[in-house]
Amino acid sequence: QVQLVESGGGLVQAGGSLRLSCTASGRTFGSYAMGWFRQAPGKEREFVAGISFRGTRAYYAGSVSGRFSISRDNAKNTVYLQMNSLKPDDTAVYYCAADTTVDGEYDYWGQGTQVTVSS
Repeated sequence: QVQLVESGGGLVQAGGSLRLSCTASGRTFGSYAMGWFRQAPGKEREFVAGISFRGTRAYYAGSVSGRFSISRDNAKNTVYLQMNSLKPDDTAVYYCAADTTVDGEYDYWGQGTQVTVSS
């Protein structure tokens, strides 16, 4: 079992930055991959970024590449999403997720944190 708790969401003006954090408990954090997803009102949940269990590989959706950066600190059981140059289209509930079976399927999810970008 893995429990995930996100934090760091809020209201920011377009062009601003936010850093989301997700702290995990339960299974050894450094043994599984992590990802960030988001869901905007009326839209399906979409992949934002992913990172391998050692943090050596990162993946991004095209819409955030070059603006967002995912990282992890296995000693702190935490994964981060640094979001820069935010746009109103980035407004969504952001979720962190764990891929504990390392098969590309995320099997544990946090409760989400709201990010609102005003124009």
